[in-house]
Amino acid sequence: MRASAIAAMTPYLDQCFANPSGSHRFARQARRALDEARDLVAELCGVGPGEVIFTSCGTESNATVLNGALSGGAVCSSAEHHAVLDPVTHAGGQVVRVDATGHIDLMALEATLGLDTQVVSVMAVNNEVGRITDLAAVAAVVRRVAPQALLHSDAVQAACWLDLRQITAVVDSISLSAHKFGGPKGVGILTIREGRKMQPLLRGGGQERDRRSGTHNLAGIVATAEALRATDSARSGHSQEMTKLRERLLNELMRAVPGLHPTIDTKSSVPGIVHICVEGVESEALLFLLDQAGVCASAASACASGAMEPSHVLAAMGVEPPRAQGALRLSLGATTTGSDIDRAVNVISDAVDRLRKVPVRR
Repeated sequence: MRASAIAAMTPYLDQCFANPSGSHRFARQARRALDEARDLVAELCGVGPGEVIFTSCGTESNATVLNGALSGGAVCSSAEHHAVLDPVTHAGGQVVRVDATGHIDLMALEATLGLDTQVVSVMAVNNEVGRITDLAAVAAVVRRVAPQALLHSDAVQAACWLDLRQITAVVDSISLSAHKFGGPKGVGILTIREGRKMQPLLRGGGQERDRRSGTHNLAGIVATAEALRATDSARSGHSQEMTKLRERLLNELMRAVPGLHPTIDTKSSVPGIVHICVEGVESEALLFLLDQAGVCASAASACASGAMEPSHVLAAMGVEPPRAQGALRLSLGATTTGSDIDRAVNVISDAVDRLRKVPVRR
């Protein structure tokens, strides 16, 4: 968490602790804080305050949007996070292929859409390989072929790198998760354009204008608004610095490790994700050695990496299984330094060298 987010939330843990839905003076004080946080989030996302819904996480935000299309009228790309892909497939929706770079195939999307399409969900930034989606191009297809459909984007990986205002200008709805931009875990954001209908996932107390019932996590929401403000303020300079570190990491790895292949061109990805495939090693063994040496990495999404299952994203992109088995996903963030890059390169190089010297069992 960002230090400023921690400082912002602390008073709402032990001083202003009332329920914002109450009617007494302490509740009204809490309500003002909630309204101010909503106003700030709305401004940073380029939407109106009434278009902001606070949830518990990005997964809930995605599920809320897709909940209105459970009859099978949902469409998504084959490289989506499981928080979108699984609800769509479970409901009998349609999945559109992506190309070798991870971008949704626009011709296939056009062929898939129809008058029964209710929701189209295409992520702004892929969580595994960092691919940036041309959402304006996606929107042009959806508006022309299925203008009745709500166009949603899982923007959980985008907040640190892309101006959210530019995303909400072309889509109807986005999902965010606070912990991706220095806020607390357990707070999500859903924006939905005024006039677009949605079915609540949670009913009960009527909070969030009957769109998401449940007592507000006020401390978390206040911290989230501050984290998003700080992220927005620092985004340009932060992206430039991380781009330099990303290029340094990738270039040095390619010099130090023969048979290392970047999964996609860095020009089409965000600076915070480096995805590579290493020949002659398996991800599970490589991650074990990296973890022993204090370098934290993953093979796929952090949500699924513990299971060590093959990446559905790489499969969707057409990456051959022998190459995909050596997949490695490295993340850079606000605290990453040049010395971190140097150490990671040395550790990864040594680990790959050790694994390649081990005889392959037949």
